[in-house]
Amino acid sequence: MRRTNKSYSIGAGALTAIALSLLSLTGCGAAGDTQGASAPAQEETVEEPKTEEQAETQDESATDLQEQTDEVAETEAEESSDKESSAESETFRKIKENGFITFATEGTYAPYSFHDDNNELVGFDVEVAQAIAGKIGVEAKFTETQWDGIIAGLDANKYDAISNQVSITPERQEKYLFSDPYTYVYGVVIVGEDNDEIGSFEDLDGKDVSLTVTSNWAQVAESYGGKIVSTSGFNESIQLVLQGRADATVNDNVTFYDFIANQPDAKAKIVATSDEATESAILIRKGDDDLQAAVNEALAQLREEGKLKEISEKYFGTDITVPN
Repeated sequence: MRRTNKSYSIGAGALTAIALSLLSLTGCGAAGDTQGASAPAQEETVEEPKTEEQAETQDESATDLQEQTDEVAETEAEESSDKESSAESETFRKIKENGFITFATEGTYAPYSFHDDNNELVGFDVEVAQAIAGKIGVEAKFTETQWDGIIAGLDANKYDAISNQVSITPERQEKYLFSDPYTYVYGVVIVGEDNDEIGSFEDLDGKDVSLTVTSNWAQVAESYGGKIVSTSGFNESIQLVLQGRADATVNDNVTFYDFIANQPDAKAKIVATSDEATESAILIRKGDDDLQAAVNEALAQLREEGKLKEISEKYFGTDITVPN
C-alpha cells in the first residue's frame, strides 16, 4: 500500500476527498458513472427550461403579431366600407340635389320609346320612367341613344339608369343592378308572309336573322344557330325581313303586335312563340343600391295603385306588367 501511494503526487486522503466531492455533485456511486451521466443530467435540468421559455415567448410574439394584423385588416375594411358607402350614395344624392334623374332610352323603339307626331318622346318605357321619377320626388330627363352603345353609356356615367326594355340575364346581373321586373313579354320568330321554311326557333339554324348584335334576342337567335344580320333596331330589322334581305327576326310579341296595329298591310307573321317570358327592368350601375331600392319602392307603389297596368293598356291594350 505504501508503494502504491508513493507512486502518486497526491495522497490517499486527497483522493478520498475528491471522490466524495464528485459523489455529492452527481449522486452517483463511481467516478466512471459520473462521467457517463453528468452531461445529460445537466442538459435535462438546465437547458430544457430555457427551451420551453423560448417557445412560450415565440408563441406570445406570434399571437401579438396576429392580433395586430387582424386589427389593421379590420381598420382597413372599415375604411373601405365607408368609402364604398359614400360612393354608393353619390348617384342618388346628386339626383335628389339636382331634382332630376336621367334615363337612357332609344327613342326609336315603338311602342316602348319613340317620337309622336309632335316629335315628343313618348312610349311605355318613357311613361314608366316618368312615373318612377314622380314617386322619388324628382323630374325624369332622357338621353336618347342607340341600343348598341346604351349600356356603355351607363358605364361612362352619362346617365343614371336605363329604361329601354333591358332584359334580365345572368351575365348582366354579374355587372349591373336591376330593378324589380316591370315587363313580361314572350319571344317570337317573325318571318315574311310567304316564308314556309321557318316554323320554329330550331328552324333558325343557318338562317339570316336581322337583329341588333348586342340584344338579348340576338343571343337567343344565335343559340339556335341563326346568323345575325346587324341592324340598329326593330324597325330596320323588320324592314329587312319584308324586303327579303333577311330570313327572319326575333323580338317580343308586344313589339310585333304594335307594328301590325300601325301597319296592318305589312306582309309578316309570327311562326313561333317562346314558352317562358322574358323579364325586363330598369338597369342601374352596381354600387347604386340606394337608387335601386328607391326605384323598387316606386314600382311597388305604382303596381299597387294600378298605374303600371294603366300605362300598359294605353300602349298595348293588355297588361304586360304581370306574367301570363
